[in-house]
Amino acid sequence: MIRTEELTKAFETKDGSIQAVDCLTLTVKEGEVFGFLGPNGAGKTTTVRMLACLIAPTAGHAWINKLEVGRDDTVIRSSLGILTESPGLYERLSTQRNLEIFAELYDIKDVKGQVEKYLRLLGLWDRRNADAGTLSKGMRQKVAIARALLHEPPVLFLDEPTSGLDPEAAKTVRDFIETLRGEGRTIFLCTHNLDEAERLCDRIAVFRQRLIAVDTPDALRRQLYGRQTVVHLAQMEDGYADTVRRLPFVRAVDVLTHEDGAGQLIIGLQNPQAENPEIVRLLAAQGAQIRFVNELRHSLEDVYLSLLENDGNGEGRKE
Repeated sequence: MIRTEELTKAFETKDGSIQAVDCLTLTVKEGEVFGFLGPNGAGKTTTVRMLACLIAPTAGHAWINKLEVGRDDTVIRSSLGILTESPGLYERLSTQRNLEIFAELYDIKDVKGQVEKYLRLLGLWDRRNADAGTLSKGMRQKVAIARALLHEPPVLFLDEPTSGLDPEAAKTVRDFIETLRGEGRTIFLCTHNLDEAERLCDRIAVFRQRLIAVDTPDALRRQLYGRQTVVHLAQMEDGYADTVRRLPFVRAVDVLTHEDGAGQLIIGLQNPQAENPEIVRLLAAQGAQIRFVNELRHSLEDVYLSLLENDGNGEGRKE
């Protein structure tokens, strides 16, 4: 649905050229929610503007639904929905009129019916006659989402859709994105909210001018940290760790002991589901009092920060 090959954008300034996007190659699958993560100034918005045919790339190629950016721009624009970080509504016009203007621009046949559909879906029908400038930030953001969806685009670009929203409004937006996923739309999501990316995205890309890594959150965790089981013990005894280390499938064992004598064994494994029972059996045979066993799960924030830190000046990983 979205494909780029060596997509590049440089901006010329009086002090020289600034590389905003450097040789980006990736593929976003049809119906996928794809998270595009990176720090401020990484080039995320520039990438979206190129893919949405708002600015031209310096080099490289991109395709949206097999249409090439730079050659089929008019058709591509008509098939996209885009939500920018700033809603940019006509503040002196009503909510309904704001949407009607864009529905007319998209040559939608049933303008009033389509506008009503999305106002109701996003819980804005009761505010349809209110001037856009009088709406809360969350409501304005929902109007902007409705505007991006009026023409039923198969591809949607969302740039920080929940930025600055209160928790209730942010949840409404996230729930709506989940609904769109269920409809099979392809969603390209730029966000700083890593918890949001974890919950919404099928895959994520970590990006800083160039692609650093791309995969599912769980696959990136495994690449960086492997898999680790934590065995919580009522009493840590000498010998427990050595017993576990002797198992051929155990990669590493770390020991944490608390002041009350309780502790944890943190065990590196390849396949915890298959290997945990043997670990529990051996420890129980030694008289260990096992409180519970769980898998150590690193946060997406850990993954993201580690990838940025380890990136340095080396080559980013591509698909």
